[in-house]
Amino acid sequence: MADRAALEEAVRLQGERVRGLKLQKAGAELIEEEVSKLLKLKAELGSDEGKQKFVLKTPKGTRDYSPRQMAVREKVFDVIISCFKRHGAEVIDTPVFELKETLTGKYGEDSKLIYDLKDQGGELLALRYDLTVPFARYLAMNKLTNIKRYHIAKVYRRDNPAMTRGRYREFYQCDFDIAGQFDPMIPDAECLKIICEILSALQLGDFLIKVNDRRILDGMFNVCGVPDSKFRTICSSVDKLDKMSWEDVKNEMVEEKSLAPEVADLIGAYVKQHGGVSLVEQLLQDPKLSQNKQALEGLGDLKLLFEYLTLFGITEKITFDLSLARGLDYYTGVIYEAVLLQAPAKQGEEPLGVGSVAAGGRYDGLVGMFDPKGRKVPCVGLSIGVERIFSIVEQRMEASEEKVRTTETQVLVAAAQKKLLEERLKLVAELWDRGIKVWMKNPGRKSPVLPWSLQAELLYKKNPKLLTQLQYCEETGIPLVAIIGEQELKDGVVKLRSVASREEVDIRKENLVEEIRRRTSQYPPHLLN
Repeated sequence: MADRAALEEAVRLQGERVRGLKLQKAGAELIEEEVSKLLKLKAELGSDEGKQKFVLKTPKGTRDYSPRQMAVREKVFDVIISCFKRHGAEVIDTPVFELKETLTGKYGEDSKLIYDLKDQGGELLALRYDLTVPFARYLAMNKLTNIKRYHIAKVYRRDNPAMTRGRYREFYQCDFDIAGQFDPMIPDAECLKIICEILSALQLGDFLIKVNDRRILDGMFNVCGVPDSKFRTICSSVDKLDKMSWEDVKNEMVEEKSLAPEVADLIGAYVKQHGGVSLVEQLLQDPKLSQNKQALEGLGDLKLLFEYLTLFGITEKITFDLSLARGLDYYTGVIYEAVLLQAPAKQGEEPLGVGSVAAGGRYDGLVGMFDPKGRKVPCVGLSIGVERIFSIVEQRMEASEEKVRTTETQVLVAAAQKKLLEERLKLVAELWDRGIKVWMKNPGRKSPVLPWSLQAELLYKKNPKLLTQLQYCEETGIPLVAIIGEQELKDGVVKLRSVASREEVDIRKENLVEEIRRRTSQYPPHLLN
């Protein structure tokens, strides 16, 4: 009993700590951590009957999504996927886990964030860290040298999550990649164009895409006197300049990575510069960089890239930023990262600093790491940071109290009188069956290409009141109600009611599907003929 008393006292004290933190409006992560401790104590305490109490929470760095949140996520995914398809991409999928040896050695210092799995059937496995390395493995394994693909799937990182800023341990990535031997900078320019299209379509606010080149970085490190063995680790430090001050980054280089202070100062003089094509021209004349072959190649390609970006009409969204490093080891050329210039802050919203919302670059050597003969397949790609985008969209929805439909139901089958359950069931089944048999034809094709399905519901009560059925439609956003009554059954009609206008019209039963389709279809009329 003494042990139980001690546990009860610990529960009481931890409960007071949680309440105190909430009153002080402490950080969400701290509160979540202390609540987790409280729940564990309560579970350990159990009940008087000795029944085990489960800790009802998702694992750290993960979350559940409500129907409302999922409806928003699907709309964001639709915008992204439609853009990827518009640019001619095919879709692939790969396993959620890979052989551990496939993933190790590809991510630099971030390799420590890979989730290892226990030995399964004689194989050492790990959860995928991103979608790029599995894609490179896929290319090498299938001997592919040319593909434009997109892939949307979950990845896993054993990171310290910051969920209020859209940073999780389990999260989606939306990747688009172009693999193949093409003329310089044309695919790279298209990737930047795609990022602009997606971020503009999602209306997240003003954004900027930082661009750099790993060859310029390596050339810069070389002329500044960084030892070859420290290139990658110093690159990782430079990559933190968007989160840390230059003084803190310099201190990390000097104190933790043993770089000479004067070398760090030379790097600082370069990485503080940013601009447009004029900065590229300026660095082409730099007495040190212009003598470095790698830097010269990178600057030449960036100059060409800006020419293509001008033709695409997006140069106002692009800045050449020498502090951009992208810490992953596999990048070999152009790299880029899109950031929101300011978080949207409408009335009632708190500003939300979410950092990078898209990134990518060129990785020409990654496929060769998997090919038995070391054959290289040039690749360039991008990844959309959808979790951070969702954080912004969700906050905006909460502030505006915007109503979001969580289903796509077009019509509710309702009854005006009692004892019509059988008729309702027959009608809703007919709508389901007939709806999927209505085909949309694409002009110029002989065969149907897209099925059109009708989404219909009914309430699961034998004799629901008509008012209850109409209120359900208003609450869920169902636009139409197909009402049947004794008189309608005799006349062979259905009363079709518009929920918004409350207008009602009698429709012959055999014409009902076509009328619902006409009123609710999102497709142009010529596709419905």
